[in-house]
Amino acid sequence: MRESAAERHDRLLGLVRDRGSARVSDLASQLGVSPVTVRRDVEDLAGRGLLDRVHGSVSWPQDTAPATGPAGTGHGLVLGMLAPSATYYFAEVIRGAHEAAARAGARLILRISDYRPQEDHARTEGLLSAGAEGLLVAPGWQHPGDPSAFGDWISSLPVPTVLLERRPTAGSPLDGLDRVCSDHAHGVLLAVRHLVDLGHGAPLLMARADSPTALAVRSGYGEALGVLGLRAPQDVIDSVPAELAPEAFEEAVRALREAVRSGVATAALIHNDVDAIQVVQRLAELGVRVPEDLALIAYDDEVAALADTPLTAVAPPKREVGRHATDLLVERLGQGADAPRRHLTLLPQLRIRDSCGAPLP
Repeated sequence: MRESAAERHDRLLGLVRDRGSARVSDLASQLGVSPVTVRRDVEDLAGRGLLDRVHGSVSWPQDTAPATGPAGTGHGLVLGMLAPSATYYFAEVIRGAHEAAARAGARLILRISDYRPQEDHARTEGLLSAGAEGLLVAPGWQHPGDPSAFGDWISSLPVPTVLLERRPTAGSPLDGLDRVCSDHAHGVLLAVRHLVDLGHGAPLLMARADSPTALAVRSGYGEALGVLGLRAPQDVIDSVPAELAPEAFEEAVRALREAVRSGVATAALIHNDVDAIQVVQRLAELGVRVPEDLALIAYDDEVAALADTPLTAVAPPKREVGRHATDLLVERLGQGADAPRRHLTLLPQLRIRDSCGAPLP
């Protein structure tokens, strides 16, 4: 199976993280790709603040910001962060956490699970062994059964813990932990309402099913239709990454084209925006134009603005999730275990661009 750019980025970050620094030529050899590819990857990751570049080499970023938090609340603390990935969606979450830790005078250390929930526990133990006094945990869950299969250990961690972008089952032990999440149901409602306000009927949903965000978008779609008194024009179209499953991706695009040509729908919401860009490109080859034939909104807003036709997109507050979770953890460490736990929900925004077109006459 061909490796995606996100998977290669995670391997690259893992090599640099383990070494502290590395030459670009050495990274190319270990990753099995060309130096040109590695330089492009390094430029992307450095632009996101995940690596530092120095004269043909790269290094892991160091916390150099002075303590500016109130009364030095986090001064000298070591915070651990477990994330499923250091690229795409979670790059901004990590950046927000890093910035908040630096402002508080705390040091943030990171472990990446590569969306392998069975490895989350061991990687978190590594954070504790490295001196973490509090933890930010975004488990590598992908499927509905993963929280019960791979989540019980989190509630018994020996240090204060804040969940990131994860909503455990109501009433479960994990539900009693502090957490900070994006309200994806609200984000989907913003998208659906915008398309309806433009004069479209209920939009189609084309979505993945391989992450908590994808599952939240799917459930939020049903909720949004209910709020607006609408019925889905047809079943959700299952989406997959084009580079990993090209035949399944082609099948999904053709299902969307057929829905447009048959008049079933004139609008669609697609998770995520990498998929949305590829869908728009393929639809154009099949004779369906965005926004002329199909009004489209993407979900995630990582690269949606860079499409040939800039895509309107729902933007979860990723960096703010990392920032608020870190602030909450620092405050928790200062307050002690008796303070009330908190569930903080942040609202996504809808960023209007060209892919929705003008209102229908």
